Amino acid sequence: MRVVFMGTPDFAVGTLEALIAEGHEIRAVVTQPDKPKGRGKTLMPTPVKEVALKHEIPVLQPVKVREPEFVEQLRTMEPDVIVVAAFGQIISRDLLELPKYGCINVHASLLPAYRGAAPIQWAVINGDRESGVTIMRMNEGLDTGDMIDKVEVPLAEDETGGSLFEKLSHAGARLCVKVLEDLESGRAVCTPQPEESTTAYAAMITKKMGEICWQRPAEEIEQLIRGLNPWPSAYTYLDNKSLKLWKATVEKAEEETENAVSGQVIRADKNGLCICTGDGILNVLELQLEGKKRMETAAFLRGYSIEVGSVLGKA
Repeated sequence: MRVVFMGTPDFAVGTLEALIAEGHEIRAVVTQPDKPKGRGKTLMPTPVKEVALKHEIPVLQPVKVREPEFVEQLRTMEPDVIVVAAFGQIISRDLLELPKYGCINVHASLLPAYRGAAPIQWAVINGDRESGVTIMRMNEGLDTGDMIDKVEVPLAEDETGGSLFEKLSHAGARLCVKVLEDLESGRAVCTPQPEESTTAYAAMITKKMGEICWQRPAEEIEQLIRGLNPWPSAYTYLDNKSLKLWKATVEKAEEETENAVSGQVIRADKNGLCICTGDGILNVLELQLEGKKRMETAAFLRGYSIEVGSVLGKA
């Protein structure tokens, strides 16, 4: 099939590579403009652009894809389908109606759950046991198009945002190849979505979301830690320095927590850093103090003393 591919981050790379491997004719790759990174503010290409250049596929980086000139540029390519995976811009009606088979979107959730920008992290943060990928025919709504196919992916007990990202990227790539085959053969069946989502909108993740509220239950905090790993990370404060928490377990409250306040350290030894929460104890097993490298808590405590009874968080 003649394909125009729209995508930007690592999540989209697997799908693009799968379509190339299947022999589809990728007429162009559309991705977000290069952005400055690092202290030198060097312009860096998106992960999708890097793959396209490696395969000598034309790359387009419009500031706005809805501009009439850009729409006409794509029209001249006569794509059978436009495949969209984590692109990052709203697609106009003109583009949606341009290809023979329309625009299809690789969305990292089991729609209608988790419509929005960050379905992967929210599935982990909310403690879901299952996620997946849905491929839909796009309309002008936000992730509300008719569903063509979906695949379920179970979450491990120690699933992180990063590990689920990898699982769903691979699952989405395989599913997209199948959907294109079904579209071309006429086997594809589109199913309308329910109007109401089964979850809250999966809003974009921000760094501020990572600040831990110790009044919350230990189970919710542990899920937050996993969901925001590797970015932007969950964090608190120790001696007015940022302290990132990378791995933790939940323990039942003990007698020693009866008079403790939320955020108070009740134990700090080779077995971890135990902190009182609104419900239960959070045992931190991996952490990273501001300006230091990530390490196991036991190793950290050999070089840094944390007083039992001290309270984590902003002073």
